[in-house]
Amino acid sequence: MAKLLLLLLPGLMIVGAVHGIFMGRLASKKLCADDECVYTISLARAQEDYSAPDCRFINIKKGQQIYVYSKLVKENGTGEFWAGSVYGDLHEDEMGTVGYFPRNLVEEQHVYQEATKELPTTVSFSEMAREGLLE
Repeated sequence: MAKLLLLLLPGLMIVGAVHGIFMGRLASKKLCADDECVYTISLARAQEDYSAPDCRFINIKKGQQIYVYSKLVKENGTGEFWAGSVYGDLHEDEMGTVGYFPRNLVEEQHVYQEATKELPTTVSFSEMAREGLLE
């Protein structure tokens, strides 16, 4: 049985890699300070530890500072998430990583600029083709 499992394991890994794992969108729109969402909106401090459930999110530790780049527009039945990167002397392995985190786990410390640009969170290839963005 163990030999059979060892023979099948590489095939299962390939199937998983080819098909991928579907992850639903957290929101269809986000608020940013600029059209590319690269300017910092605010600085927040983590009030609790948070372990990322998948690759879209970042791990944060209580007390860590987070630069906020965008705020997802809350939709029916979803939580409120922001996107940012962690910063601070502790937990250096997480510094510079950008991802989402729940808004309710942080306290906004300083607002640098208002998030007034409402943008779509993702654009599909068919939407890009329809808009003439693909050649």
